[in-house]
Amino acid sequence: MAQPAMMDARPVDSVFRALSDPTRRHVLERLSRSPASVSELAAPFDMALPSFVGHLRILEGCGLVRSAKTGRVRTYKLVPKRLQLAEDWLSKQRTLWERRLDQLDSYLLELKDKTST
Repeated sequence: MAQPAMMDARPVDSVFRALSDPTRRHVLERLSRSPASVSELAAPFDMALPSFVGHLRILEGCGLVRSAKTGRVRTYKLVPKRLQLAEDWLSKQRTLWERRLDQLDSYLLELKDKTST
């Protein structure tokens, strides 16, 4: 099915895909406090390190986090501006549905007035 002619949906899709996983959301919550090394981020999770690093790659791939390597330690930090993509999309949806619900409310009030006269 073809998408309507709009802005390229791939960046926002990748952000939502990354946010769809609870492990990745937890990592983002942790990074919202301060940058952290891979081992600090992985510590609360009962999974193999390669699997956990896969989550970090997804987050970095969509631009939600950035990493830097100093010696043997790779540290990740949150890129909060990238979350703006998801926030903007949700805001547009909220506006659309509020407008639709207002129209429905007006229509129902109009019907009620017609049936009560």
